[in-house]
This record gives sequence, structure tokens and C-alpha cells, in this order.
Amino acid sequence: MEITTKELRIQPGKIIDQVVNGHEITVTFRGKALARIVPIIKKATVEENEEISIFGMWKAHSDECSVEGTVREIRKGRQF
Repeated sequence: MEITTKELRIQPGKIIDQVVNGHEITVTFRGKALARIVPIIKKATVEENEEISIFGMWKAHSDECSVEGTVREIRKGRQF
């Protein structure tokens, strides 16, 4: 994707969002490539790294308390 320096000044948030989503951005000035913005870490997909998923995180939990009980305990807060 190519953008001009003016677009970079006007909409930096949208451009950063594009980079975060894995797109490489080339910044141009008067039609010449000036810089490239690339993501530091490419977004991992589920196939690449299965440990990212939080689904089933209680599956290997060895505590005797149920999930509902643990959540209820957390929500109680501190009692002085």
C-alpha cells in the first residue's frame, strides 16, 4: 500500500491500524518512495500458534473449585 506524506500527517491512526493488521506501507513524497512502515511482529494465525487461543483455558486446570466458584470468589472483592 502506498500513501503520501500528507496522508500520513492527516490520518496516522488509520495507517497504524493497517500496519498492526499486517500490511506494509510505503510513504511517498512527490511520487518517490521515501520510507516504509512495516509491522514488527506479524499477526499470528491460529494455525501458526495454537497457544494464543483462550478457549478451553480451564480444561487443564487442576483446582477442585469449579469455574463458576472461582469467578464468584474473584467478584467478591476484598473484605477488610
